[in-house]
Amino acid sequence: MAQHADGPQEPRPRRRGQGELEAQVLTALHGAHGPVSAAWVQERIGGDLAYTTVMTILTRLLAKKVVTRERAGRSFVWRSTADEAGLAALRMRKVLDGESDREAVLASFVTTLSADDERLLRDLLGEAGGAATPED
Repeated sequence: MAQHADGPQEPRPRRRGQGELEAQVLTALHGAHGPVSAAWVQERIGGDLAYTTVMTILTRLLAKKVVTRERAGRSFVWRSTADEAGLAALRMRKVLDGESDREAVLASFVTTLSADDERLLRDLLGEAGGAATPED
């Protein structure tokens, strides 16, 4: 159907970014009660998303070792390997990876932490630093 210059414009659906789609797929998988098909994931995310797009996202997540798949008949079923904390960490990494000045983003994040969260982060960083000591 042709659009007239002065005719009403139909709203165009908002395009989702790859990171957002991955997070939505992971959230759907995390809410599943066992392995599920790509069609199940597509239905949970929204019908406007093409099946091939869901398969592409699942394959990317498989390469990142965030999901697993197993054969079920002639197709696959998928399962998230991350828990809620892992999913939140993945989303945080996605945001950080999308920024050009990582130091500024991390510095800004740290300055907004509560005293308790800052103490917890320092403890976790201390534990991580103690786990792998650099060679002299």
